[in-house]
This record gives sequence, structure tokens and C-alpha cells, in this order.
Amino acid sequence: MTEFGVAALLADIEALVRCESPSFDLDAVARSAEVLSELGRKVLGVEPERIVLDGRTHLRWRFGDGPARVLLLGHHDTVWPMGSLATHPFSVADGVLRGPGCFDMKAGLVMALHAAAALPSRAGLSILITGDEELGSPSSRGLIEAAARGCEAALVLEASADGGALKTRRKGVSQYRIDVTGRAAHAGLEPDKGINAGIEIAHQTLAVAALADPERGTSVVPTLLAAGTTANTVPATAVVEVDVRVWDEDEQLRVDRAVRALRPVLAGTRVRISGGVNRPPLNAASSAALFGLARELAAELGLPTLTEATVGGASDGNYTAGLGVPTLDGLGAVGGGAHADHEHVLIEELPRRTTLLFALLEHVLTKGGPSIPEDAVDSFQSNPTAPLRGNRERSTP
Repeated sequence: MTEFGVAALLADIEALVRCESPSFDLDAVARSAEVLSELGRKVLGVEPERIVLDGRTHLRWRFGDGPARVLLLGHHDTVWPMGSLATHPFSVADGVLRGPGCFDMKAGLVMALHAAAALPSRAGLSILITGDEELGSPSSRGLIEAAARGCEAALVLEASADGGALKTRRKGVSQYRIDVTGRAAHAGLEPDKGINAGIEIAHQTLAVAALADPERGTSVVPTLLAAGTTANTVPATAVVEVDVRVWDEDEQLRVDRAVRALRPVLAGTRVRISGGVNRPPLNAASSAALFGLARELAAELGLPTLTEATVGGASDGNYTAGLGVPTLDGLGAVGGGAHADHEHVLIEELPRRTTLLFALLEHVLTKGGPSIPEDAVDSFQSNPTAPLRGNRERSTP
């Protein structure tokens, strides 16, 4: 059995975690890409391609002369703002590694590089590490889909679910912004001459929230909300952001149509809808065959029995599954606290999970990957509503 040393894994994770990489900071993401490039050169012996799109740096390694057969997929951006190391320092103590972005998902990146480096042949392997996943992959989606097309497996190094479970089903995500325009007026002297955008946005917020369907697992959540300029002025503008999560494509399209059909309630207001479908659902059928293979390999290696989980969050694995590519997610670190103060990685699991990843890679590259039923492929891939859609504005007389 191929063995992976803990000390080497920890040293490389530390190098990545100590280079902060918040998604919104383009310079920080670029610095992180350089650290990751150097790490890849050291571990793999090969420099990656540096791909800069909309100012964001993505990295890609491709091995062999033929088409890619397996895609290792991850991201090096994080949700943690610059300066987080001061309040959440990197540490290794009592079998636990801590630091901003360690669990989601810098430990997984290191595991991917070390597993790939141990392969007797890397021919047919592609590694893509993006720099904007936490934002919904606005610039890297095309790269991800291009890299995944034709592959026999997409292995996603996002952190595991609770207890080390692999993520075999994920919700799809849609994101909307509703802007309202009214008319300002003095709130005390002549409020009747104003058109209150704050009241209109309240109507729109209630209408969009009513689209949720808990029985189908569909959540429609108004999140960021703002209106007005001063305490004595009728608000002329207002805005609400909306987060939508669904288990199936039919629900995603139902909500999309309903959001785009929203009409103003107050006379004289204008309502503008922007955003749309971001990621398709990752259906269980997309992961079933690969999960079964992973369980068999774990048993052969004497590793703990693998479990699976369904999660509400989405990842770039949603894109690969939406193309009909067998996809297995949550292959990264075991730990917890993604995006939270208690983010951590269990050190003893690092070599085990890296060994499992290596075994999956070697099996698919040498023996071929499993297929998924044709009728299980999410038709999202050919649906014209799939990309983020344009704006729509409606007004009342």
C-alpha cells in the first residue's frame, strides 16, 4: 500500500494556509496561486498553466498526450478576509490542524498533489484548481466544464461531510438580486409626493420567500436587504438578494420562472430582476458508481468504512455532474467548521484519505471508470436557462 508521510502533508498545508486568499482580493488570490504553483512544481515536478480570467488566477496541470480521463478539482480561494491569521493562527496541536481555509479546502489541494505525484503514470490526469469557487465560479465555470467533458471521473477535493462522509448529493443553487426604483421625497413635509421603494421591496421580499417548498427541500431565502438614504427621506431605491437551493432541476426552473414573473405592487415603481441559475443539482445517480468503487477500495486498503451524505451546499462538482460526468465529492480533509471559527482538520485522517484518493486515481486510470445511466444525466446541461441570465425590468403605471 502506498504510504503518505504526515510531516510532508502538514508542511505543505501550512505553506498554503499561511498565504491568505480571500476570493474578493485579486492580489491575494494571485499570491496564493504562486505559492500553490511552487508547491506543485516541488511535488509533481511540473509547473502548472496559469490562467487569469477577470483578474482571478486559476491553475491547471494536464498529463499525457491524449484526452483527459480523470479530473481532480479544487479551489484555492477562501471566505476568510485578509488578517484572519492574526485571529485564527495556523496551529498543529493534539492531533488537530487549524487555520483559515485549512478544511475548506487547502488540505484537500495538498492531498490531491501528493496522490497524483505517487501515481506510476499520470497520463490521462488533469488537475484544475480555481480561484473563485466561493463566489460561485463566475470566471472559472467554463474552464471546469471544458476540463470535465469526456472524463470518466471527476474527483472533487472539497472537505468531507460530518464524520468523513463523502458528498454524493448536493443541492442546486440560484442567486437573484431584486432592485426597486421609486421616488424620493421629504418624509415629513410631503411624503405623498414620494414613491416608497422600501415598501415595494417588502412586497417583493414576501412574494419571493413564498416560493419556498419545504416538502421538496426547496429554500428561497431573502438575505441582504437595503433601502433608502436618510431617516427623513422616502426611499427612492431598495434592493434584496435572494438565495435559492433545490434538490432537482424542475424545482430550480419553477422558481426561476416565478422570480422572473414578479410584478411591482405600488403604482410608479420599477422592479428589476438580475441573476439566475448558478449551479445545477448534483444528483445521487451521478455519484453512486464512484462511491461504490471508493467503498470497495477503502475495504481492500483496511480503511474505515466509508459513509455518504447529502448536503445543501453546492460545489464545482455540481457543474461536472450536470455534464453527465461521474462525480464524487467530499474527498478532501476530514474535520469540520468550514467558514467558521472552529475550522479544523483531523491530522490522523490525512494519510488515509490521501491513500484512498490515490487508489481511486490509479483504478480509474488503469482499469477505467464507472458509468452512470443515461437517463440520470441532468438535462440542465442543455437547458438555455442554465447560465446566469440577464436582467428583466417591470414597472407599474
